[in-house]
Order: sequence, then structure tokens, then C-alpha cells
Amino acid sequence: MDVDADMDAVCLGESMVTFLPSRPGRLADVPSFERGIGGAESNVACALAAAGHRARWVSRVGADGFGDHLVETVAAYGVDTSAVQRDPHRPTGIYFRTATDRDADGFEVVYYRTGSAASAMSPHNMPLDQLTSGRVLHLSGITAALSVDCLSLVRSLVATRRSGRPLISFDVNYRANLWPENADAHLLLDLARAADLVFVGEDEAQTAWGLRGSAEIRAALPEPDVLVVKQGATGATVYGGNSGTDDHAPTTVPGLRVDVVAPVGAGDAFAAGFLSATLRGLPVRDRIRHGHLMAAATLTVPGDLSTPPARAHADRLAALDETAWGTLRLGPGWTGAADQEVRTP
Repeated sequence: MDVDADMDAVCLGESMVTFLPSRPGRLADVPSFERGIGGAESNVACALAAAGHRARWVSRVGADGFGDHLVETVAAYGVDTSAVQRDPHRPTGIYFRTATDRDADGFEVVYYRTGSAASAMSPHNMPLDQLTSGRVLHLSGITAALSVDCLSLVRSLVATRRSGRPLISFDVNYRANLWPENADAHLLLDLARAADLVFVGEDEAQTAWGLRGSAEIRAALPEPDVLVVKQGATGATVYGGNSGTDDHAPTTVPGLRVDVVAPVGAGDAFAAGFLSATLRGLPVRDRIRHGHLMAAATLTVPGDLSTPPARAHADRLAALDETAWGTLRLGPGWTGAADQEVRTP
């Protein structure tokens, strides 16, 4: 396999076939499910490819129909899937979830991923040349939680700030139910400290590490060149980048008013928007705004993945003055509107 040095981003991680409920309610009461795909890193790869970047997804799937569906669906977004391995002995992971928000009362998710093909990823069976062939290598804490071998793989990729390595992007993505009961959440903190660009939510930083607020998070993570602290609907705060030489004066951009259809996948979409703008060399404020816009594209559709706005459309919205940005409201179908109006509440 030839290594393509012109790849913009490489994303490593498990993707699963997801079964979405046909109606709200307990899993026990839902009569049928719609098939989709879900995976933090493949979501980012798909969003980047849809936004015009050259993206590669690297993973392992089973030699089964679900594996076929995953690879074909991700490739349909324009993602390079040539480095995805097929495991004849382990299955592709699947999961079922309820229709409610992850943080809402009554939310249920049931994973069937133990022993999956992706959980067998290790430093010994994954293609280093393919993983390091892009300008950015995007990882997440979900991969590190899948198995001891997966943790070793992520550690090996972030361990050394060696010359010539791609920019390492790391989304903490803390999922308590994936980690063994005796696991130390500070393993994630160590991985984040070794990355160049880190995404972390204020809520997960408090849950995993007992940190409150963006300043405490930055104090615990001084090493990354860029730290993105996601604050939900409130907005996001970024330390580092080209926001100035004073790291104590971060850039904060409020979130958008969005008519939410479904909340799933918004964090991955935000990361993709921020990475897209980073690859284009845009200023930090605009990187955050593109993150918010990409998240809004996903929030206004039912599934994890959406069609992002055309680049010129997103650039125009990202360039709005503070007042216009603060009054912008986006609803279903906004990404296809060439002349999106700024609506006040």
C-alpha cells in the first residue's frame, strides 16, 4: 500500500453499527430500530471529507456484513478506508440506544463490542506508516479504553514529541462505562498531556479528574500547544494557538442558538470543524466558530453524521460580527440554504 503524504487527516478508532430506535421509550418497549453507524473517529473523518479534506480512517472490523456496511458507508463520504483491516475471528461491534439525550433521564445504551475486531488493535498489528501519513492524526480516549492493547497503541502514538510526527489531536471522550472499575482516569490525563491539540468538555473533566472550569483544566494540561475546552451550549474556550502570547487570556466564543433535532455526534462534529479550520490556517476565533457551525449541522439532523455547509457559506457565517453571531439561529435544513438569514429570537 502506498503511503499518501498529502493526506490531511488520519483518524484511528472503532466504529460500530448502531441501531436507532423507531420511537422514544425504554429499549424494552421499542419495537424496531433503524441501522446506522457510530464511531467518534470515523465521524470526524467523514465530516472532514465532506468538508473537502483528504481524510483516512484506520481501524479493524469483522469479516462480516456489519463490517461491510461500516466500510462502505464511511467510504461513501469520501474517506480513504484502504487501511481498515478485516478480522476473520472477531466480530464488528454493534450497539443499541434510546432516542433521548445521553445526559437525559431514561437514556439507555447497550454495547456489544467486547472482543470486537477493533478491540484487538495494538502497536504490533496496526500500520504505522498509514497512521502517520497525514498532517493530523486524530485519536480519542474511547480507543484507549477498549483493551490493554488499544491503550498501548494510543500510548505509542502520542509518547514521543518526535520531529516530523503529524500534529496529534486527542479528544478525551471520557466514557466511564467503557473503563474497567479499577482503571485510573488519570491515564487519560497523561495521554492528553502528550498530545498537541486536545478537546475536552468541562463536564467530563470534572467527572474524570475533579477539575472545575477552563482555568483549572489548563493548569492540569499545560503541555498541549492548543487546548479546547468545550462548554456545551454555552460555547468553547481555547488556550494557545494564535490567540496571543498570553496563555492566560484565552479565546472564548459563545455557542449558537440551534433548534436541536438530536444531540448525538455534536462533539465529534465540533472537533471536525475546528480541525478543518486549523488545517486551513484560520485564526483561533474562526476555528471555534467553524466547530460550532459543524456541530450545528449535526444537531439539526437525526443521526451522528450530516452534510456540512458549503465552505463559502460557513466562512461567511464565521466572519459575522459579534452582534450578528450572537443573534444567529440555525434550524433543520440550514446547511443547504445558500442565503441563510440571521434570525433573532
